[in-house]
Amino acid sequence: MEKPALRVILGICLAAILVYVVRSSHLQANLGKRDSIEYWAVGQLLIHHQNPYDPARIFDLERSQGYSEKQPLVLLTPPWSLFMVLPMGLTNAFSAWLIWISASLGCLVVAMRICWTMYADQTIPRTVFLLVGYTFAPVPACLVAAQMGLLLLLGVVLFLKLETSRPFLAGAALIFPFAKPHLLSFFWLALLVWVFARKKYAVAAGFLTAFLVANIISLKFDFTIFHNYRAMLSQTPVQSMFIPALSGVLRLIFFRRFFWVQFIPMTLGFVWCAWFLWVKRSTWNWRTHGPALMVVSVLTAPYAWMTDEVVLLPAILQAAVFVYSAKRKLSLKTRLAMTIFVCLNGLLLLILAAKIPFSTGIYFWSSLVWFGWYAYGRSRRRAALKRQPDAAILT
Repeated sequence: MEKPALRVILGICLAAILVYVVRSSHLQANLGKRDSIEYWAVGQLLIHHQNPYDPARIFDLERSQGYSEKQPLVLLTPPWSLFMVLPMGLTNAFSAWLIWISASLGCLVVAMRICWTMYADQTIPRTVFLLVGYTFAPVPACLVAAQMGLLLLLGVVLFLKLETSRPFLAGAALIFPFAKPHLLSFFWLALLVWVFARKKYAVAAGFLTAFLVANIISLKFDFTIFHNYRAMLSQTPVQSMFIPALSGVLRLIFFRRFFWVQFIPMTLGFVWCAWFLWVKRSTWNWRTHGPALMVVSVLTAPYAWMTDEVVLLPAILQAAVFVYSAKRKLSLKTRLAMTIFVCLNGLLLLILAAKIPFSTGIYFWSSLVWFGWYAYGRSRRRAALKRQPDAAILT
């Protein structure tokens, strides 16, 4: 094992031990305030071959660990995602949280290292690259909430990294972000078109194999899991729920009674996606063009939380490289764009530090910030490539 990788693993282990020793009593008292409690409850039910989508049983388990809300935290992700939370049912709630956070930190570190190899160039210092990545507001948000976003991120990054060299593994890695297929809708559409247009059947085989294995694991512990999942969805009033995404807030302000309004941004996004795929069809490159699909997907998603936006880390880092590469000719416009991004990201971090719940909707504008930052980074890249016609393939 390489020394850098060993240092990373040791660092994560030491950090986990430090947290356990110094703050174990405080953390145990607040387990009920983190999403890992629902993952633990689902894992417990699966291990005992019970219905992991039973709200009543989930509620009982969550309340036994200090959960105090009036409604249970029920996992809404489909059965093929449950392999990720299954191991948490093998231990107690606190140990499950510790394992989950350690795994999330590991995913973050690996994703950052891969993004560095894919997007960094000689123009941007490693410290700047790391600073942008680790202070990206959805990263600490995901860790604080103990959400699964960082596992989804790792799957996306592995696909971007392995797509050309190991297509089967690249396809298999996509089982992680497919836990929330609605989050990256245009990414999946482009993938489907690309697989058939370019005959990338190894990628499809890898994904289908992972999908089959994930479902077999869930069916092994609950043979009626798909029936139970449909029953849970039919009993969950998603139409009346407030979704703190841009589409959800627009519906709340202007069209509260019409659930279908939340899908209008996605519909418009599909039109853009079709145009984008057509324009880039001859020069398509997932590392270059994939982040754009992810940014627009999250911006127009009918159901998303700020913790989900951590999957946009590759796009944010790519844009940072584009902007920083033009530092020698920083115009007033570029300085202003950088300042606005830093300030708005900092504001989100301050709101997060103030412990304002995600459900309040106060974070709904975050996807607009990431879209604006990425769009500006792409514009800087296009301007630079106009002076290098031979590099037009990168646009």
